[in-house]
Amino acid sequence: MNFISIITSILLVIMSGFHIYWLLGGMVGLNKAIPTTLDGKKIINPGKFATFMVALILLAFAFVAYKLQFDNVQHGIYVYCGWFISAIFILRSIGEFNTVGFFKKIKSTQFAKYDTRYFSPLCLFIGICFAILTYY
Repeated sequence: MNFISIITSILLVIMSGFHIYWLLGGMVGLNKAIPTTLDGKKIINPGKFATFMVALILLAFAFVAYKLQFDNVQHGIYVYCGWFISAIFILRSIGEFNTVGFFKKIKSTQFAKYDTRYFSPLCLFIGICFAILTYY
């Protein structure tokens, strides 16, 4: 279980780091991380505040993964948070049936290819890890 907590926390810190990098003006990978329409228009255009909030939330999720395992929390807010975070990531992997997730309709954009190959499986993995950490 320690391994699952460590891997989950590391992945979330790395994901947060990408958001901080983009917040500071970095461009590498940004075009692969934002969903687009078939003609290349961004579906979302997150600003600096939203990017910063996502980075903070991912760090908070990493903290919850740590607390669930290493503080051996059997009840309370961390357990509820663990189930909630698990649901968030599993639902993200399933998607909204258009541009994001395993069941998306738009599959030919650069984002869609990366989403199918990396983002959705990663979200499913993190969601399952949180379910395991919360259950045990």
